Amino acid sequence: MIIGVGIDVAEIDRFRASLERTPGLADRLFVAGELLLPSGERRGIASLAARFAAKEALAKCLGAPAGLRWTDAEIYAEDSGRPRLRVRGTVAARAAELGVRSWHVSLSHDAGVASAVVVAEG
Repeated sequence: MIIGVGIDVAEIDRFRASLERTPGLADRLFVAGELLLPSGERRGIASLAARFAAKEALAKCLGAPAGLRWTDAEIYAEDSGRPRLRVRGTVAARAAELGVRSWHVSLSHDAGVASAVVVAEG
Protein backbone atom coordinates (compact mmCIF):
# COMPACT_ATOMS: atom_id res chain seq x y z
CA MET A 1 0.00 0.00 0.00
CA ILE A 2 1.28 3.47 -0.91
CA ILE A 3 1.43 5.70 2.17
CA GLY A 4 2.84 8.82 0.57
CA VAL A 5 4.41 10.29 -2.54
CA GLY A 6 6.61 13.38 -2.69
CA ILE A 7 8.25 15.20 -5.57
CA ASP A 8 10.57 18.20 -5.60
CA VAL A 9 12.91 20.11 -7.89
CA ALA A 10 15.93 22.28 -7.15
CA GLU A 11 17.51 24.77 -9.53
CA ILE A 12 21.17 23.73 -9.48
CA ASP A 13 22.73 27.22 -9.78
CA ARG A 14 20.44 28.59 -7.08
CA PHE A 15 21.33 25.67 -4.81
CA ARG A 16 25.05 26.28 -5.47
CA ALA A 17 24.63 29.96 -4.55
CA SER A 18 22.87 29.02 -1.30
CA LEU A 19 25.74 26.74 -0.31
CA GLU A 20 28.32 29.40 -1.17
CA ARG A 21 26.41 32.15 0.65
CA THR A 22 25.77 30.17 3.84
CA PRO A 23 28.86 28.61 5.45
CA GLY A 24 28.07 25.31 7.11
CA LEU A 25 24.78 24.82 5.23
CA ALA A 26 26.00 21.65 3.53
CA ASP A 27 26.84 20.13 6.93
CA ARG A 28 23.33 20.93 8.19
CA LEU A 29 21.69 19.34 5.14
CA PHE A 30 23.86 16.30 4.49
CA VAL A 31 25.73 13.54 6.30
CA ALA A 32 29.37 12.89 5.33
CA GLY A 33 28.49 9.99 3.03
CA GLU A 34 26.30 12.28 0.94
CA LEU A 35 28.96 14.97 0.57
CA LEU A 36 31.76 12.66 -0.53
CA LEU A 37 32.13 10.10 -3.29
CA PRO A 38 33.58 6.69 -2.38
CA SER A 39 36.92 7.98 -3.74
CA GLY A 40 36.90 10.73 -1.10
CA GLU A 41 36.31 13.50 -3.64
CA ARG A 42 33.54 16.01 -2.96
CA ARG A 43 30.29 15.12 -4.72
CA GLY A 44 29.24 17.39 -7.61
CA ILE A 45 26.71 20.16 -7.11
CA ALA A 46 24.08 18.57 -9.40
CA SER A 47 24.20 15.38 -7.34
CA LEU A 48 23.90 17.34 -4.08
CA ALA A 49 20.98 19.34 -5.46
CA ALA A 50 19.22 16.07 -6.40
CA ARG A 51 19.82 14.72 -2.90
CA PHE A 52 18.39 17.90 -1.41
CA ALA A 53 15.35 17.60 -3.69
CA ALA A 54 14.94 14.02 -2.42
CA LYS A 55 14.93 15.22 1.19
CA GLU A 56 12.29 17.83 0.34
CA ALA A 57 10.26 15.16 -1.49
CA LEU A 58 10.61 12.89 1.54
CA ALA A 59 9.23 15.59 3.84
CA LYS A 60 6.24 16.01 1.52
CA CYS A 61 5.79 12.25 1.41
CA LEU A 62 5.55 12.22 5.22
CA GLY A 63 3.07 15.10 5.35
CA ALA A 64 5.72 17.78 5.98
CA PRO A 65 5.55 17.63 9.79
CA ALA A 66 7.55 20.15 11.80
CA GLY A 67 10.73 18.98 13.45
CA LEU A 68 12.24 16.69 10.80
CA ARG A 69 16.04 16.91 10.75
CA TRP A 70 17.67 16.95 7.31
CA THR A 71 20.49 14.71 8.50
CA ASP A 72 18.01 12.07 9.71
CA ALA A 73 17.52 11.13 6.05
CA GLU A 74 20.45 9.92 3.96
CA ILE A 75 20.43 9.34 0.22
CA TYR A 76 23.04 6.79 -0.79
CA ALA A 77 23.71 4.61 -3.82
CA GLU A 78 23.82 0.85 -4.02
CA ASP A 79 26.83 -0.64 -5.81
CA SER A 80 24.65 -0.70 -8.93
CA GLY A 81 24.16 3.08 -8.65
CA ARG A 82 20.49 2.80 -7.66
CA PRO A 83 19.60 5.54 -5.14
CA ARG A 84 18.34 4.40 -1.76
CA LEU A 85 17.08 6.11 1.38
CA ARG A 86 18.26 5.47 4.93
CA VAL A 87 16.25 7.07 7.76
CA ARG A 88 16.87 7.51 11.47
CA GLY A 89 15.79 9.75 14.33
CA THR A 90 12.97 12.18 13.57
CA VAL A 91 12.36 10.84 10.07
CA ALA A 92 12.29 7.20 11.20
CA ALA A 93 9.87 8.10 14.00
CA ARG A 94 7.44 9.81 11.61
CA ALA A 95 7.72 6.94 9.12
CA ALA A 96 6.95 4.44 11.90
CA GLU A 97 3.86 6.48 12.92
CA LEU A 98 2.59 6.18 9.35
CA GLY A 99 3.51 2.49 8.97
CA VAL A 100 6.19 2.94 6.30
CA ARG A 101 8.08 -0.28 5.62
CA SER A 102 9.96 0.55 2.43
CA TRP A 103 11.06 3.47 0.30
CA HIS A 104 11.45 4.09 -3.42
CA VAL A 105 13.65 6.96 -4.61
CA SER A 106 14.37 8.38 -8.05
CA LEU A 107 16.86 11.20 -8.72
CA SER A 108 17.57 13.13 -11.89
CA HIS A 109 19.34 16.27 -13.04
CA ASP A 110 19.35 17.90 -16.46
CA ALA A 111 19.17 21.37 -18.01
CA GLY A 112 20.08 23.10 -14.74
CA VAL A 113 17.41 21.41 -12.64
CA ALA A 114 17.66 18.52 -10.19
CA SER A 115 14.55 16.52 -9.35
CA ALA A 116 13.54 13.71 -7.05
CA VAL A 117 10.55 11.50 -6.32
CA VAL A 118 10.10 9.57 -3.06
CA VAL A 119 7.42 6.94 -2.48
CA ALA A 120 6.68 5.48 0.96
CA GLU A 121 5.17 2.02 1.01
CA GLY A 122 3.54 0.24 3.94
